[in-house]
Amino acid sequence: MTTFDAPVAADSTVMAVCEVEVKYRVVDLPALEMALAARGVVLSAPVVQDDQAYARVGWEYGHSKIGVPFARLRTQRGRHLLTVKTPVANEQSCVEHETEVADRDQMHAAIQQLGFYPTVRIRKTRRTAAVGRMSLCLDEVDGIGSFLEIERIVAAGEAGEEVQADLHRFAVALEVPLERTSDTYDSLIRAAQTARV
Repeated sequence: MTTFDAPVAADSTVMAVCEVEVKYRVVDLPALEMALAARGVVLSAPVVQDDQAYARVGWEYGHSKIGVPFARLRTQRGRHLLTVKTPVANEQSCVEHETEVADRDQMHAAIQQLGFYPTVRIRKTRRTAAVGRMSLCLDEVDGIGSFLEIERIVAAGEAGEEVQADLHRFAVALEVPLERTSDTYDSLIRAAQTARV
């Protein structure tokens, strides 16, 4: 979700971190906003994110994502971020590396030269908040609607599914109608595009 400085080990290799999340389709947005406000959660001002998703050549929708690296190129407020995620326990528990890049067009070309191809474009308006160690993202995603993501960054090797169970308990405690999905935004958008054809 954010750019971070990963610690560097003595052998100059970047230590991996894992982003663990749960995702929900929001059934009643005003009810969710009220439930968050009642808990003292203050959402940020909205920001537009323009993401291009990439997959390794040879991978197709319908194939497993576990152990497969995926790339994302995001533009937000004039900054460009490259993220590479590799799902481990499931699609929403990933080893992640992220860095800012200077030139989106050049990075787009470089990603393809490295053996990835563009899959779907994801445009959304995001509001965020922090609750303890959790990050909340309330997203309006073009073409598929409103979603709540609850995320935590954990050390590599920490059990992603246990963290997801903790995050899910927080969502349930909000006592608002939410529909949990195990899919990522690119898969949800791809499914919506396929359904319209």
